[in-house]
Amino acid sequence: MLDLIGWSSLPAGLLPKWLWIVGVTSFLNTFQAFATLSATRRIYANKQHEVTGLSGRTFGVWTLLSSVVRLFGAYNLHIAPMYQITICTFGIAWIHFMSEFFVFRTAKITGPFLAPCVVATSSLIWMVSQYGYYVKQY
Repeated sequence: MLDLIGWSSLPAGLLPKWLWIVGVTSFLNTFQAFATLSATRRIYANKQHEVTGLSGRTFGVWTLLSSVVRLFGAYNLHIAPMYQITICTFGIAWIHFMSEFFVFRTAKITGPFLAPCVVATSSLIWMVSQYGYYVKQY
């Protein structure tokens, strides 16, 4: 089954597989963001009234864009600009979630908020630490 959706053609290593899993999960979350606001409201639990249809759809589009970049990144980590833009998706996500918690106070520490924070933080650290392994300097 996984061979049908490109799993077997991923480059060697765990990072490409992780990016693929995160990319597919994000892609599926896109539909959730368009269909209902309940999941998005759980992330921004301190100010649920600020989550509107427009902000939910915008979140969905942002999630879709991140998903596409991460999926392309999973297959092309050897290309420096692709690796860098993939890192940026996690950096932007991290900045967004940290600012929502510390600056705007829209989020509180719950599972729905912690999950994307953990993914963004761990992926960012992992990608920065593995840059030289995947991107070969010529």
